[in-house]
Amino acid sequence: MPLSLLLLSLFGVLFSPSNSLSLSFPLTSHSVSSQEASLSLSSKTKSHGKLPFQYSNALVVSVPIGSPPQQMDMVVDTGSQLSWIQCHGKVRRKSVKPMINWFDPYLSSSFSFLPCNTTLCRPRIPDFTLPTSCDPTRHCHYSYFYADGTLAEGNLVTEKFTFSSSLTTRSLLLGCATASTQNRGMLGMNTGRLSFISQAKISKFSYCVPDRTGSDLTGLFYLGDNPNSAKFKYVNMLTFPKSRRSPNLDKLAYTLPMKGIRIGNNKLNISPAVFKPDPSGAGQTMIDSGSDLTYLVDEAYSKVRAEMVRLVGPMMKKGYEYAAVADMCFDGAVAAVVGRRIGDMWFQFENGVEILVGKGEGLLTEVEKGVKCVGIGRSDRLVTESNIIGNVHQQNMWVEYDLSNKRIGFGVAMCSGLKA
Repeated sequence: MPLSLLLLSLFGVLFSPSNSLSLSFPLTSHSVSSQEASLSLSSKTKSHGKLPFQYSNALVVSVPIGSPPQQMDMVVDTGSQLSWIQCHGKVRRKSVKPMINWFDPYLSSSFSFLPCNTTLCRPRIPDFTLPTSCDPTRHCHYSYFYADGTLAEGNLVTEKFTFSSSLTTRSLLLGCATASTQNRGMLGMNTGRLSFISQAKISKFSYCVPDRTGSDLTGLFYLGDNPNSAKFKYVNMLTFPKSRRSPNLDKLAYTLPMKGIRIGNNKLNISPAVFKPDPSGAGQTMIDSGSDLTYLVDEAYSKVRAEMVRLVGPMMKKGYEYAAVADMCFDGAVAAVVGRRIGDMWFQFENGVEILVGKGEGLLTEVEKGVKCVGIGRSDRLVTESNIIGNVHQQNMWVEYDLSNKRIGFGVAMCSGLKA
């Protein structure tokens, strides 16, 4: 999900026993209603194993939670903090498919509700903006909203993540959703102290997202060290002091020093200031695994669209707009020609680093049967002043989040069919 509420954790938890954790997750994708994929966990060595992972325009991992473990489908979301699972309850929207694997608290000996009298259940403490209240059983109830309108609510609980007999977390705080607009849970992976990686003391993770059109949609995901990192190009993350109060700034997001966009050999005439947060925080550029599309502020979007009109304007679908955010769209029948005329798209960062984010027809993503769009939307339609690099522009590359060194790594790869 693109943007989320910020939270604070008072829990300290650790993975054990290894400090050089390296877990690898097979990532597969197949078409259901949106595209989905599933992963499975197996132990390879004492500190190196494989885990289930799904890809459905978001990254979905099958995580073993509870004692004994129950496999729960969770979207890997670097744009949010709170992790939550689907507990027994109801899905509010009829449009949500009933393909839900519910977590049963009564089957887990390590499950515990968070009582109302704990500090975490009190609103308005620093960085804790999650609306909470006491339910009739004196358990801490929460409601969690995302910028795209999705919702999850239920109880805050503590529970274990058990990856193998030697890789088990102590109890982590997460949400146990009994009503939501999603059919999966969420694995919050931003820099907040309540996120999964912060609670589990994981300082590095990476993933390789396969493209959406191949026959083998299996990629790979790592918690910990990635053996391919020697070939990565790194970009330093922007960080912000805790004291900074900017209404449009998400201080817990992975913020990149983006400088510009190049399409083919044409560097677009976009001021670098458009990609940098101003005093209000507007213009922040974030990379987010939980956002499907990439979103640009108006000035950048307009320049990209103008270039698309110059290159392939006559082939655009007239009057068509996808989800009220994207209007650079084409009939599928002309997608190959459109791709050839557009060529490559590059995102430019500090120190001359350029990242190829799409090539030819791969720049287009199918939004409905027979319609493909350049995977870029207008961020103002999300009611945000930010640039968000979504997973549509993270296909066929390694993306590594290195928190210890405050940097993001990129490495070109053919992600389909990767093996650990």
